[in-house]
Amino acid sequence: MSDIAIVVFPGSNCDRDAMYAFSHLLQRKTVFHWYDEPLKKETKLVVLPGGFSYGDYLRAGAIARFSSAIGSLPEYLDGGGKVLGICNGFQILVEANLLPGLLLKNASLKFQCQSVFVRLETTDTPFLQGGQIGDIYQMPIAHSEGRYVVSENNKTEFINSHQIVLKYCDAEGVVSDDTNANGSELSIAGVVNKQGNVFGLMPHPERACEKLVGSDDGLRFLKMIHRAL
Repeated sequence: MSDIAIVVFPGSNCDRDAMYAFSHLLQRKTVFHWYDEPLKKETKLVVLPGGFSYGDYLRAGAIARFSSAIGSLPEYLDGGGKVLGICNGFQILVEANLLPGLLLKNASLKFQCQSVFVRLETTDTPFLQGGQIGDIYQMPIAHSEGRYVVSENNKTEFINSHQIVLKYCDAEGVVSDDTNANGSELSIAGVVNKQGNVFGLMPHPERACEKLVGSDDGLRFLKMIHRAL
C-alpha cells in the first residue's frame, strides 16, 4: 500500500519531479498511477502533476477530466482522501468542478516560465501543518492558462472560509498588481475547497526542492503537506 499516488496522464511532464520530491526527499511510499485506472481508497494523497495532459487540446485539463482516475475522485474524497493539483493538475480540478472558477489565459497572453514569490495566507486547512501565515516561498511557474477567476460569491466564500492558501507577492511578502504573475483575481496562487481536501496551485513546489536548482522553498512547502498526511 502506498501513501501517495501520482497520476500520470499522456502529456504529464512533472510526474517524475513529484516522485523525486515525495519518494526520495520526503521518504514517503509513492507510486505512479496510470490515468485510466480508478483510484485506490487506501491512498492518503493523490497528486495531479504539471504538464500538458492530452496536449492541452480544447482547454488545459479539459480532456483529462474524463479519465477513470478523475472520475473516481469524488468517491475517493468521500472516503477521506486528499488531492493536490499542481499547475495542470489545478486546471484539471477546475475542469472537473472539484474547485470553483476558471483558469484563463495569462494577462500577458504569453506562456510564462519564471520564478515567483508566494505568501502563505492560511494554515486553517487539514492539508498543511507547521507553517505560519505570512511565510514566503520562492517557486517557479510555467503556464499559459494560469489566470484564476471566480465569481463574486466565490470570492466572498474564499475570504470568509479561509480558502485562499497562497497569493503572489514580492520577496518581502507585499501583494500588489505588479507582483501578480498572471493577473489572477485577488492575486490567488493556490486555493482549497470548502471541505479542505482538494488543493490546487499554479506554482511548482516540486521544482524547487534543492538549492542546486535555485531554491529549496518548495520542499519546505511540501513538508507541510507531508506532516498533514
